[in-house]
Order: sequence, then structure tokens, then C-alpha cells
Amino acid sequence: MMQDACGSVPVPESGPSRRCPLQAALSTRPCIESYDDFCRVALSLFRFIGAAYATGASDCWEAAYRYADEAPDIADSALLVARAAALVRILRSGRPCELCFMPPSCRRLSKDEAELMRLLAVARRKQPGELASIVGQLVGSGKEDAATRAVNALAFC
Repeated sequence: MMQDACGSVPVPESGPSRRCPLQAALSTRPCIESYDDFCRVALSLFRFIGAAYATGASDCWEAAYRYADEAPDIADSALLVARAAALVRILRSGRPCELCFMPPSCRRLSKDEAELMRLLAVARRKQPGELASIVGQLVGSGKEDAATRAVNALAFC
């Protein structure tokens, strides 16, 4: 066996079961249908905001605001986008690498998106101990308090 490029998944050198490591990793992550409506709206906003950071295109920000405006049961769409953006900004500043976001229409989650959804779900269930543990895994030292405040603000927007 040899290791994949990330050094984490054993890849068979030959034989009929040469399954793609990326495909195996994606199949173990939940899809977006496993989350409630609010979390799915937040995921779409994260993706639009991620695209805005990646491309620098203002159209991505407009898409985020338009999507939030059209989402049902959102009382203050501008505030929701601002809180999602604040969380993404904090997470980006406290990591050694960029966050990975899928396109808004994708039904699967990247590893980073799965962690964000887990973080949001735990915050919405009001589980502070588990929330602190997840935040600590996602951000660097010194950013935990800001990230916790941001996710809590987003979770109850």
C-alpha cells in the first residue's frame, strides 16, 4: 500500500478495488438533506461568501443577499449574511490554509463545510462543551472566543 497525497488514506497499488480516496471520503460525509432548513440556508450563504473571497467578485455577495432575501422564515436577511460572513472571516483568519467550499448548487459537502455544519448544529442545540471542542479544532489559538461568539450569533439569527 502507498499513501495518497495527503498521507491519510491507504491506496492499493493494484487490484480490482482501486477506489478513489476522494470518493471514499465524500461518501462518509453527510449530504445537505440531513440538515434543517436554517442550516441549509447558512450553507448556501457560506458557499456564496467563500466564492466571493476566492474570486473577488461582488456578484457573489449580491447572490448571498438575494438568496437570504428569498429564503423563507428569515426575518433579517442582511443580518444573517453579515453573521455568516463574520464567521467565515474569523475562520479564514485563524487557519493555516483556505476554507474549501463547494459550488452553491452542490449536494455534497467538503470537509470544511461538514465541520461548519457540525459547528452550527451543535450551537443550535446549545451544547457549549462540544461547541468549544469543535471550535478549537477549526481555528487557531486565540480565535476560539471570537469564533464561538460568531457561531452563536449566527445560530440564533
